[in-house]
Amino acid sequence: MAKHTLKEWYLATRPWSFPASAMPVASTIAYLFWVSKTSAGAPEVNWLCGALALVGIILFHAAGNVLSDYSDYRKGVDTPENAMMLPLVNGSFKDYEFRRYGIVLFVLGCIVGGVLLLLTKDINLLYVGVAGGVLTLLYSFLKYRSLGDVVIILTYAILPIIGTSLVTVGQVDWSAMVLAVPLGLITDSILHINNARDAESDRAAGARTFAMRIGPKASALIYQFEVLFPIVWVLIAIFAGWLPPLTLVVCAVGNTAMGMARQARKLTTEGPAAIAHLDQQSAKLQAEFSVVMIVSLVVSALVGWGAYFAL
Repeated sequence: MAKHTLKEWYLATRPWSFPASAMPVASTIAYLFWVSKTSAGAPEVNWLCGALALVGIILFHAAGNVLSDYSDYRKGVDTPENAMMLPLVNGSFKDYEFRRYGIVLFVLGCIVGGVLLLLTKDINLLYVGVAGGVLTLLYSFLKYRSLGDVVIILTYAILPIIGTSLVTVGQVDWSAMVLAVPLGLITDSILHINNARDAESDRAAGARTFAMRIGPKASALIYQFEVLFPIVWVLIAIFAGWLPPLTLVVCAVGNTAMGMARQARKLTTEGPAAIAHLDQQSAKLQAEFSVVMIVSLVVSALVGWGAYFAL
């Protein structure tokens, strides 16, 4: 087995995509902190369990990325013609190394989940963890049967919000689901535009992604909705009394989102090359949107700003 540096092992996990999993957890913790400081009788946040939840979901995400790349390579989806920079394709890693690496990362994620289960003693957390683990292992199988977008929204929006709520405040705070819409949409935009870009190579490999089924024009429209509607949703949530007014500052990422939406339109006129880097830009947008949301929630909690409006 060839020796690899820690940096090579790290880069093999596609760390640029980690905001997609880390930010929903961090945003949920910030939201629950705001609730704990502005709502009478709300439970305090368990910061240790919150930190462990963050580590756990990143490990599962890394495992999912590695196992997905392994599956794509074995199925012939990733080839020197379309993915020469990937470690398996350019020969810097062997396929069995990726398989073992993915399994190790998955097991480490399960260990962190087991620690959280011991600390919380909440059986409901086991159900959430098992669901997330199964979806992680089946991601490649489901992605090429047009269900990848559903898996992403479940695995990196809905389940993390439920699980983070369980481990940090000891119960599911369903009001935190207000975050599932913007975070789920932006997270899925990463996968969706990636699949739209790779539609031809996926088709040649016998895959059937959602983006392939609906075509480039509809794919571009859905992507535009996924990066723009989250800002509209925050405005709705503020006036509905679901979020503090300070979260209005997420509009600061509006120009970036608009630029990405305009770029997506070029898919139908200039082809996949025009959107070559939109998946990474979507991950960056997820990070920027979430950081602004987290900061605004924490500041609102510290100064005691509750929801001012209600429809």
